[in-house]
Order: sequence, then structure tokens, then C-alpha cells
Amino acid sequence: VQLQASGGGLVQAGGSLRLSCTASAFSSWSMGWFRQAPGKEREFVALIMWNDGRPYYADSVKGRFTISRDMAKKTGYLQMNSLKPEDTAVYYCAGDSGMGAGGPRFKSYEYHYWGQGTQVTVSS
Repeated sequence: VQLQASGGGLVQAGGSLRLSCTASAFSSWSMGWFRQAPGKEREFVALIMWNDGRPYYADSVKGRFTISRDMAKKTGYLQMNSLKPEDTAVYYCAGDSGMGAGGPRFKSYEYHYWGQGTQVTVSS
């Protein structure tokens, strides 16, 4: 399984970006988005349950970011609006192993497959 993330870039505060993550194959329970800023740990941003589309968000992005997926295209999306400088980070998409219980996974170690990361920079 390979995940390809794209859509990052440089945007001014208040602007928007849409990230995409396309999988070569996807049998995971969920697709998650994480981000990592310089000197910080990788943190959970959002996830979507692949079968029923249920979204989950970190409190820091709730109301600003929207996660979605197109199952036919094996692609997940992260629409990011009202961006803030503190959103600056490398964003990674990930898929869990598809094994075990099918609940949401919020920890990076619960994900088995990772995209290469895409840089998002928000200027003030």
C-alpha cells in the first residue's frame, strides 16, 4: 500500500488549502491526517472512517478543517480553511492496518501506512 499526499503550499493567514491523499489500495478502517511542526511531536489532526465517512477532529482544527473521502478514487481530502500560522507543519496522511477492532484511531503508532508528507506554511 502506498499513500501519496499532495496539495500543500504557502498561504497567508485566513487562507485555504486542500490536501489530497491517494492510496494505491485501501483496506484500512480509517484514513488519518497528522502534522508535525519543527521541534514538535507528530500530532493528530483529523480522521475519517473509510466505510461510513464519520469524521473526527482535533480540537485545534474543529470548525476550520473538513475531512472527506472518495472511495471510488481511493482518495482522502483535508479541506483547511481559516488557516493560522500555528497550522504550519508537514502534513501526513496515514492508513491503519485494517486489522482488529474497527474503531477510530487517534495515535500515530496505530497507523501502519504513511504518505510522504506535504508542507503547509501559513504566513502572518
